[in-house]
Amino acid sequence: MRSDATAHRIPFHFEQKYDKQRGVARRSDSVYIGWNESIQATQRYMGKLTTHVLDTSAGIPGRHIAVRLYRCGESRALLVTAETNADGRVDAPLLADDAFQPGTYELEFDVAAYFAARGVELADPPFLDVITLRFTRSEPSHYHVPLLVSPWSYSTYRGS
Repeated sequence: MRSDATAHRIPFHFEQKYDKQRGVARRSDSVYIGWNESIQATQRYMGKLTTHVLDTSAGIPGRHIAVRLYRCGESRALLVTAETNADGRVDAPLLADDAFQPGTYELEFDVAAYFAARGVELADPPFLDVITLRFTRSEPSHYHVPLLVSPWSYSTYRGS
């Protein structure tokens, strides 16, 4: 590894500008590290979790739906509570960077309360009340987990 003042400096967060000729990346604390090490260090902290809700029965965003995020492991721990905005989205990432660790999570959406507030006639008890989506974060990247919902069905996917 080079440590002399003439070496080309590459910002740590711009790995795509890695200097192949010198075989190093430059970290902001002025310590040279190898390319693979810089990617691993950066990816450890990359990623965020976002969601949104679309009401497929009316073709509108799912507004003001209560959302809860749990971390699953030996026990189930509530991490975040939020509510979707007028666009059906949560205003900020539910988790990001160091807080979004690899593992299994559950998102809960209170959809029966949403449909009742819209005046949709529901069975008693409703067919769908609280929808739980269980997913696992296995790689350091953005996880967007949307919910497409009607009073009688739902689907999800890993979006971007």
